[in-house]
Amino acid sequence: MFDGFSLEIVDLPEASLRVRFGGSGPPLLLLHGHPRTHVTWHRVAPLLASSHTVICPDLRGFGRSSLPADTEDHIGSSKRAKAGDCIALMRHLGFSRFAIAGHDRGSYTAFRTAMDHPMAITHLVIMDGVPILEALERCDSRFARLWWHWFFYALPDKPERAIMADPDAWYGGSAKAMGVEAYADYKDAIHNPNVVHGMIEDYRAGMSVDHLHDAADRKASRRIACPTLVLWSTRDDLPSLYGNVLDVWKPWTTHLRGKGIESGHHMAEEAPEALANAIREFLETPNPETLVESHI
Repeated sequence: MFDGFSLEIVDLPEASLRVRFGGSGPPLLLLHGHPRTHVTWHRVAPLLASSHTVICPDLRGFGRSSLPADTEDHIGSSKRAKAGDCIALMRHLGFSRFAIAGHDRGSYTAFRTAMDHPMAITHLVIMDGVPILEALERCDSRFARLWWHWFFYALPDKPERAIMADPDAWYGGSAKAMGVEAYADYKDAIHNPNVVHGMIEDYRAGMSVDHLHDAADRKASRRIACPTLVLWSTRDDLPSLYGNVLDVWKPWTTHLRGKGIESGHHMAEEAPEALANAIREFLETPNPETLVESHI
C-alpha cells in the first residue's frame, strides 16, 4: 500500500497523529470516516500523488493516533479540536494553505477546519456528509431508522460494550473488498477497545458540542469562504434523506459544486478512480473563485 509514501507519528501540541504522506504539488489533506483509519485512502492517494502532495492522518481518537482525554463535554473529540490538529499538522509539514477533503465523520472535521480557519483552506471537499446541525434539525423517522447509531453512540458505555462483544460482526468489512493490508489495519483498530471508545466519543461530541458550534456559525451568518465540492454515494442514504444534497449546503457555502459517485458508502474503497478524478478535476479547475453551483 501507499508505494512511495512515508509513514510517521507526528507529535503536535494537543495530539500525536499517525500520518502517511507522499507525492508532489499543491497539498491535499484527506480525512477518513468511521470506523476507518487513513488506510481507507490507499487506492485514492496514489492516484492523486502525481499532481498533489497527499497527506492522510488518522484523526485523533482513531487508528493509531492518540486518544483525547475524556471530559463531560467531550470537547477533546470535537471537530474544532480535530480541526486544530489539521492546521498544526500541515504547518508542521510546511504548508500554511492547503485543500482539505473528508469522508463521513471526517467530513465534519474538514467542514469545521474550513469554517474556523478560512485563510488556511484553499478548497473543501465533503463526501457523504451534511453539517451536523442540519442533520439533527432535519431528523425524522427515516433518519432515526437509517442513522439510529447517532443516538445509540451518544449513550454512555453501552455502545462500546455492544461493539466489543463482536467487532467483526458489528462493523463488517472484508479483505476482498478493502484489500488484505487495509483490512488488517482496520481490524487492528476495531478490536482495540481504546480506539473503539475514541471513535464513539466522536459521535458524543457531535451530539453535545459540535452542533452548537454550527449553530453559532449560522447565527453569525458565517459561510465557507473557499470553493466547495460535495460528493455523495449514490447507493447510500444521503439522497433518500435529503433529496438534492446541494440544497442542504447552499446556506453554508459561497462557491458550491457537487455530484453523486456511483458507489456504496465507502467510496474511496469502492470507486477510487471516479473519486480521485472528481477531486482532481475540482482542485485543478482554473479560477476556482468563479465556480457556481452545478451537478458536475
